Amino acid sequence: IKAVVNLGSGMDTLVFRSQVLASLPAWEVDQPINVAAKRKGLERALGEGPERVTQVAVDFDHEDLSQKLRDAGFGAREPTLFVLEAVTQYLTEDGIASTFDFLSKAPSGSRLLFTYVKQPFLDGDDIGDLKIIYKSTVQKGIWHFGLNPETVTDFLAPFGWEVVAHESSEEIAARYIP
Repeated sequence: IKAVVNLGSGMDTLVFRSQVLASLPAWEVDQPINVAAKRKGLERALGEGPERVTQVAVDFDHEDLSQKLRDAGFGAREPTLFVLEAVTQYLTEDGIASTFDFLSKAPSGSRLLFTYVKQPFLDGDDIGDLKIIYKSTVQKGIWHFGLNPETVTDFLAPFGWEVVAHESSEEIAARYIP
């Protein structure tokens, strides 16, 4: 991996705190309002952000992600780590299609880390004890996209990605929460 593109980076500090990623050029991509807030936070905390990290403002549902990244200096020539955590549920079908179309053109050897909300949750069929989250996200029209765990491989295949690991939220919680 020679570069990092954190899609929907929000206030995530991954490219700043990860020793593995510390020397790599990185692009942090998010909604314009989030990029502006993060820039302010970085200026407050660091004076200015590291030169190797480029902030990119984009509306995933309405703007050309590929063009925005090219304009920001991302050449997509070398293996890249793409991170898409806690983002897909906010995107419309058009936003998902254009984002994964962009990812389908990733350089050979690239890796993709992404999370998704389960479709049965969005459908209201499997809310469990997450009623407050369901009401404040799904019912308010904030979350749109989900996947069924058994269809992730089929979803990724047309975009040229294959599943290397697919861990449940329970497996992730057991590993990282303690």
